[in-house]
Amino acid sequence: MEWNKDHIRETMFSLETAALNSARDNYLEYVSTARLDRTEPIENDEHAQAEVASDFAEALDDTLHDYADKLDKLRTIDFGPKSAVTEGAVVKLSGRHFVIAVSTSKFRCQGRELMGISTMAPIFEAIEGARAGETVRFKGRDLTVEDVA
Repeated sequence: MEWNKDHIRETMFSLETAALNSARDNYLEYVSTARLDRTEPIENDEHAQAEVASDFAEALDDTLHDYADKLDKLRTIDFGPKSAVTEGAVVKLSGRHFVIAVSTSKFRCQGRELMGISTMAPIFEAIEGARAGETVRFKGRDLTVEDVA
């Protein structure tokens, strides 16, 4: 199959941007509930709830940075044609399509289901450099690299 990699990049970028915006909205919501009104007496219950909300906000802050990093990465990856598994490749591996870029949930693009994996993913180590038709071993299983684009 001929892939429009610009379309794939834009789809991934759009999905990650939506995830970033959702995480940002959640972050702002939690931050607002973590603030205590210091002009009134503070109940123990309110203090505990504010601490929990603060912990959630901190965790979401890390998530915001992760999404921002993914968007930066998507901007810089070379999605040009590939003949071996490397960053920017679309790989058909044992019947499934993967985009070597950033980790994502499954998504649909050009009528196919794809999933993004990063170069930090354990499976990437197993398939890096493989060409179409080669078999690689991952977690005790043989996987066939059916196509690389």
